[in-house]
Amino acid sequence: MESTELSWRSLVKRQWPLASSLAAISLAELAALQSVFGLVQVLGGLVVCTVAVLAPWRPLDATLLVPAGMICTAFCLRLTDTWFRPYFFVSGVSVSMVGASMATIAILVREVSRLRAVVGTVLIVAAVVGAEFIGWPVVAPVEYQTWQPDPWASVLGGSILLVLAVGTGLYFRARDSERASQLAASVAAAQNAERMALARELHDVVAHYVTAIVVHANAGQVNRDVDVLPLIAASGNEALTAMRRLVGKMRDGTSAAGPAASSSLQDDVRALADESGLPVRLSFDLRDAVPQELARSVLRLVQESLTNTRKHASAVSSVDVSLSSGDGMLHLRVADDGVASGAPVGGSGGYGIVGMRERVELLGGTFSAGRREPAGWTVRADLPVT
Repeated sequence: MESTELSWRSLVKRQWPLASSLAAISLAELAALQSVFGLVQVLGGLVVCTVAVLAPWRPLDATLLVPAGMICTAFCLRLTDTWFRPYFFVSGVSVSMVGASMATIAILVREVSRLRAVVGTVLIVAAVVGAEFIGWPVVAPVEYQTWQPDPWASVLGGSILLVLAVGTGLYFRARDSERASQLAASVAAAQNAERMALARELHDVVAHYVTAIVVHANAGQVNRDVDVLPLIAASGNEALTAMRRLVGKMRDGTSAAGPAASSSLQDDVRALADESGLPVRLSFDLRDAVPQELARSVLRLVQESLTNTRKHASAVSSVDVSLSSGDGMLHLRVADDGVASGAPVGGSGGYGIVGMRERVELLGGTFSAGRREPAGWTVRADLPVT
């Protein structure tokens, strides 16, 4: 039979209101007994109520056990000539059994497929009706001596209870579906955010060093007298280091890929400028303390801007990198005077500007990039310090 994954703690948290209600009704039925044979009713009711409380674990088993418990209890009372006190409807079903039946139907509608829920509901309703007929010869001679009950009133009351049970199950089924959809959307959004973060790390860090390898290799082909192998080896080692950091981040989320920000943002930017091999002119006017996470993002922006200059521009005579802060904002500007070189080194995926813009917007800043006159390219980013 189908089962659902519920721990004891989850089951108790979910079913304690039902268990408390059925227990209170069972105690009331026990107090109303007038014969020792009536204990059969109490024991049968306890079995049916227990199955109803445990039904979320195995809903289809409950579909068989609840009707069986009601029919067996009704037969035992019929054989001992004992009638239900108090009973529901017109004869042979106790109040606790009716409540357990309603709860089981609601759980079936909530947990199982539509066809199985319909079959289970029909079985439970048939058991209630069967128990009524079994108990009638015992109840009628004692209870209905001067007047006859209205069967249509019982049908109407039973129909209302059935609608309440099915409606409750449908409500919880819709709520579960909505929660599942929200959870799936949250997981998809988290996965997408993680993919985008990893894509930015790959593009901003690993691609930076691979671009340096390609540039140095091309320079070595043009000028055979220049020894570019040490530079290629250094860039390759840096690329491997960055890749290991990225793999570590993917595995345990503790390692950060790319250049880590030290206590001095100015020194880190100078190091990037020296590594780039470009004629970089630096300008700093930092009046506010820059947090480590923000400094790391600034390094990414500078690194990607310098990488783009090396890939897309030729005849570069100067690259101006300026960093300033004031009024709670950090301003970054990277401008070169190069000429577009046509096909970029190693090709272009077109994700550099997109990644920088995403990084800046995630930090609540503004970003712009475009051509400058008469030649060159400018990248601007304004980031809140706090």
